[in-house]
Amino acid sequence: MSHTVLPRTLLPRTPLPRTGPAPAPRGRIGAGFSPVPHRYHLYLRVDCPHSRRVTDTLTDLGLAASITATVLGADPRAAEYTALRLAYEAAGHHFDGTLTAPALVDGWSGRVVSDHTPDIVDDLRFLAAHPAFRAGA
Repeated sequence: MSHTVLPRTLLPRTPLPRTGPAPAPRGRIGAGFSPVPHRYHLYLRVDCPHSRRVTDTLTDLGLAASITATVLGADPRAAEYTALRLAYEAAGHHFDGTLTAPALVDGWSGRVVSDHTPDIVDDLRFLAAHPAFRAGA
């Protein structure tokens, strides 16, 4: 039996253009992301009502000591925007979409878990009810 040797092909070095919009990160804590104190980080904006809702929920649930937060400034060239961009890129290869706040980021993997406010608020409630967070962690 004879084997045919196929010619070696080279893949292009530049990424192929995206054919649709970048997928929105919609992960959930408890479904792929474990509820561990000091694991998560929030990116928020001062003048954003969605960020205000997340901030109020974080404070009301007493999670401010277990979940860190960064308030994004006006300059998109600042370091905090670079960190957020890297988190989005970690969540989706060659992410080229819009950076959105609020964003919940997993500190272990460096990926954006979610940037959907209702999901973030629900995840914060889930964390507040979890034994690891109630133990005063």
